[in-house]
Amino acid sequence: MVVDDDPLVLRSLERALLRAGYTVHTATDVKTALRWAADVTIHAALVDYGLGREDGLAILSRMREIQPSCVRVLMTGRLDFPVVVEAINQGEVVRVLRKPFETNGLLALLDDAFASARRMEEVATAKLVAGAMEERRQLDECMNRRLLRLALQPILKVSGARAMEVAHEALLRPQHQTLNTPISFLGAAERHSRLADVGSSVFNLAAGVLGQLPSDQMLFVNVHPAQLSDPDRLLRDLEPLIASSSRVTLEITERRPLHDIARWDESVKGISRAGFKIAIDDLGAGYSSLTMLADLKPQFIKLDMSLVRNIENESRKQRLVQLMVTFADATNAQTIAEGVETAEESAALVDCGIHLMQGFFYGRPDLASIGSS
Repeated sequence: MVVDDDPLVLRSLERALLRAGYTVHTATDVKTALRWAADVTIHAALVDYGLGREDGLAILSRMREIQPSCVRVLMTGRLDFPVVVEAINQGEVVRVLRKPFETNGLLALLDDAFASARRMEEVATAKLVAGAMEERRQLDECMNRRLLRLALQPILKVSGARAMEVAHEALLRPQHQTLNTPISFLGAAERHSRLADVGSSVFNLAAGVLGQLPSDQMLFVNVHPAQLSDPDRLLRDLEPLIASSSRVTLEITERRPLHDIARWDESVKGISRAGFKIAIDDLGAGYSSLTMLADLKPQFIKLDMSLVRNIENESRKQRLVQLMVTFADATNAQTIAEGVETAEESAALVDCGIHLMQGFFYGRPDLASIGSS
């Protein structure tokens, strides 16, 4: 793209570039230039600094945002403008073509700029490949060195001043030096298609944890939605928990629309036949919807903490929780309020009829009693 408000210069540049084999789009003002930038791919933009009352740098600055791989060339008769120097320093301009110039100089500058851009792209690609390899190594290290741990957070039945533990949720807590949070670890596993392997490891850890809980307490274990796409693999991975399936609830979070996952319904049927209970996690957040309640027929409905926070002061939240409790009662399910942090929230939830509660007010996730596996 060539931008210059001098028709003679514009036509001269267009002819020279067409003879050199380039496809050329021309403009005489900022508005037209940005319209080209929005509509077609621009590999190089040659823009004059002075465009009447407008500033050519405005185009190059926007080009950096719209098409960052575009080679941005500023044409000017002077190089001592502070604004030009600043634009170069900030990377809005990658080349400066000083007027007047010869056609050969223009073409040589473009050749050099494209060659430089290719070298930068190769370097960036090499860094991405190296980064991916290192992340894969870290992921293998985390799993092979048994740096995966589970923390337990209690789930309680609250009645008046009494609170009784009835279950725990097993929460993934990687102990790797770099992949040391669930988000970073699961993100790496997703990028390298290892979510099913992670799920298998979690189920094995959960089987060990289950033996440490009182026999009348349940264990809630998370299932990543991606695991639902392979029901045969999922049921094989769940084998360590099959013998105690009546005490295990599998939590499913709809992190993406459930119906976008192939064979999810087969997985849910297989889970139920094996004796596991099902919980919908984070209802009220993300993609979670009432459709999930109809499709999954869960035994537990976990209400997202966004519905719990400050519920004592928000009547609409209270009414919504009451409606969910009514629905759960009508379908032989139980509601669990997640993220309970204050006595006021707990009291309001009791008044709403909530069946179970989970949150920092009653207990933080605890690694100490679990140990490594």
